[in-house]
Amino acid sequence: MRVRQRPRICAHSNKVGAIDLNRLPANFDIAVAKVKRAGRLTLLGRSEVRLPASPAEARLETFPNPAPGRDYRIHFETDDFTSVCPITSQPDFARIEIDYVPDRLCVESKSLKFYLASYRNERAFNEAVTNRVLDDFVKACAPREAIVTAQFSARGGIALTVRAEYPDKTAGREKE
Repeated sequence: MRVRQRPRICAHSNKVGAIDLNRLPANFDIAVAKVKRAGRLTLLGRSEVRLPASPAEARLETFPNPAPGRDYRIHFETDDFTSVCPITSQPDFARIEIDYVPDRLCVESKSLKFYLASYRNERAFNEAVTNRVLDDFVKACAPREAIVTAQFSARGGIALTVRAEYPDKTAGREKE
């Protein structure tokens, strides 16, 4: 009796051994291409994933920059951001914009959506939220530069916009 050999694919290399290409399913090459492109992405393409309960639980996922030798800007924006005032416990609504020049990594947009949604129960001042988003973003993808702008809706007749930048253009300045 002849035993049919199953295809062996090394997960961490491009080596394939003992594969009869005529016996592979028609969609095999598409599945392999998706795995190579996606790398370690865990949220993209999965509808069963639940939103993280807090920013500490959230994870910004990345993928390799397809043009690392070029400076180009990526712009994210959402009007669907909510956090909670630490004093009044009322919701703070904001428009969040993130502009960055990637270096070796780009941030995957679904993971960013889940990350930003994780603030819905987070009690923090608007300034702290904006700076934390920038810090977490920089930690995840180490961009060449990044700007996070948070335009918080008016409360009591006063709107608030917070803008945080990386690298910090004020670093090294003496206090006046």
